[in-house]
Amino acid sequence: MNMTPKRPYLVRALYEWLLDNQMTPHIVIDANWPGAEVPQEFVQDGQIVLNVHPEATTAFEMGDFDVRFQARFGGVPRKVVAPYGSLLAIYARENGAGSIFEPEQAYDDPEAQYPESGRDVELAPVPDDAGESKLGQGKSESDDGDGDEPTPPPRGKPTLKVIK
Repeated sequence: MNMTPKRPYLVRALYEWLLDNQMTPHIVIDANWPGAEVPQEFVQDGQIVLNVHPEATTAFEMGDFDVRFQARFGGVPRKVVAPYGSLLAIYARENGAGSIFEPEQAYDDPEAQYPESGRDVELAPVPDDAGESKLGQGKSESDDGDGDEPTPPPRGKPTLKVIK
């Protein structure tokens, strides 16, 4: 029976565990992996180590196939895409706790999983206002001017709310 790769599950679990223990999660990415979009000027020996703490990233998303986020490199916001096959490790900066990932058969042929990634990719700076909320900017027709604007969402670790 074919099973799905375990790496996405391990990455999610270790990421949450590191945050729960007030650690700073870092990921090691194979920068040459098809589909990996990282700032090449910071790549050393084909790898790049990135801080993925919520305070260091914006628009952080762990999808089914990759980890995506925006981070600043030399003060310039950049988009990062790391297919799970490109992730070599996740660990805490403070004490090295985490895991190095063993090769998985599901990632033996990265081109098959990401066929469109054979093209040359060039990263571009992200505008400073990208991903920022536009709430409260301008007036809508229903705005009666009573000052009851919605409050901005809280910053920090996301939480779930049970609604019955």
